[in-house]
Amino acid sequence: MDRIQHYFPDLTINQTGQFSLMRELYEDWNSKINVVSRKDVDELYLRHVLHSLGIAKVQPFLPGTEVMDVGTGGGFPGIPLAVLFPQTQFHLVDSIGKKIKVVEEVVKGLQLENVRFTHGRAEDVNKEYDFIVSRAVARMDAFHRWVKGKVKAESRHQLSNGILYLKGGDLVEELAPFPNARIYPLSAYFQEEFFETKSVVHLPVK
Repeated sequence: MDRIQHYFPDLTINQTGQFSLMRELYEDWNSKINVVSRKDVDELYLRHVLHSLGIAKVQPFLPGTEVMDVGTGGGFPGIPLAVLFPQTQFHLVDSIGKKIKVVEEVVKGLQLENVRFTHGRAEDVNKEYDFIVSRAVARMDAFHRWVKGKVKAESRHQLSNGILYLKGGDLVEELAPFPNARIYPLSAYFQEEFFETKSVVHLPVK
């Protein structure tokens, strides 16, 4: 939790309380429905919360922004981003029902009013968003196909509307078909060793 406050010093009392409560909620629900490994629960703030918030360092969301989190799993990156941006609307989608159950309960526990969730596939969502976020659920070519046609045409942010994708490792080959993609290494924002090979990929989608 100290890491979150170090990198995001302007949190309100309410946001600090919500981030602090996350560990208790995830430990409780993970013991019933295993969606996060035991090691990752022990390092929840580093491996999940702070990692998710890397997207916020690359592109903060304006009030009224609409974001879809595809393959959200237990709610990452969507739930930490929803705490950080309470005036942004988040739609968390996953095809695995037990994961959406955890999302539902954590959203309830944190009293988040800017999050909705769907048990289903991104391809079946009939709506457009400013940004699509995710944590490495597929290669970029497949992911791009899933979300094509779900991005609003008019951009309001510094970065063009499109995909903000948390990825690790060497991305040169995977991103070769996407010359407009830009890689933002998270080591530029966070000093922990965990982030040395982690990046946010921005891919504009028209």
